[in-house]
Amino acid sequence: MTTGNQLARASIVNTTTGATVSVMYNPEEVKVEQGNTFAEVGIPGLNASPVQYVRGKTRTLSMELFFDSYETGQDVRVHTAPIVRLLDKQPETQAPPVLIFAMGGLAFRCVLVEAGQRFTMFRRDGTPVRSFLSIRLQEFVSVTIDVQRGLFFGSPTASAVANAAVDLASAVVRGDASVHITVEGETLSGIAAAFLGDPTRWREIADANDIDDPHGVPAGLRLVIPSWSA
Repeated sequence: MTTGNQLARASIVNTTTGATVSVMYNPEEVKVEQGNTFAEVGIPGLNASPVQYVRGKTRTLSMELFFDSYETGQDVRVHTAPIVRLLDKQPETQAPPVLIFAMGGLAFRCVLVEAGQRFTMFRRDGTPVRSFLSIRLQEFVSVTIDVQRGLFFGSPTASAVANAAVDLASAVVRGDASVHITVEGETLSGIAAAFLGDPTRWREIADANDIDDPHGVPAGLRLVIPSWSA
């Protein structure tokens, strides 16, 4: 895409502040990655497990941007820093900003997940004047949570398990439950005492997470803790 006789440069728009950062030179190539996630359904006796579609994978754009300030002698980081700073958390949201990468007819709503700089030329005093900046942008999708029952159409057992998982997810979203990551040496009774105020309520945590042995809780396990009320 051109504007008049001039090639339109790619730009990155910070949707939080409205600031626009234009690249010095358009990338020579842009790598687009997307795909799907499938889960294996284990059925005893089969040579190969059937697969079930779970979700789509988030699209990503990867590219290398070139910056050169040799002729002016300016520190090239003056040009690369505004892009690298898009990794920083914003005070308003405590998260990096949502961006729009625009080039030609492409407008990609995303966040910056990686930025790596490679400096290849320096002034005599060591100031870098040429840089290759590799960035990876991940698609940002606004999610409205709408949890429904009956996600799986199969055996009653499979549907019950799926619906139980949905109920727990809904509880966490509503604030009726919380999530705790276990550490070495923890027991369900100790966790119940800390979160629910009563060690004898360990069974509620066990039932919510389908745990049979209240003492054999491995470190790093993600537990859903039910609400305080009995």
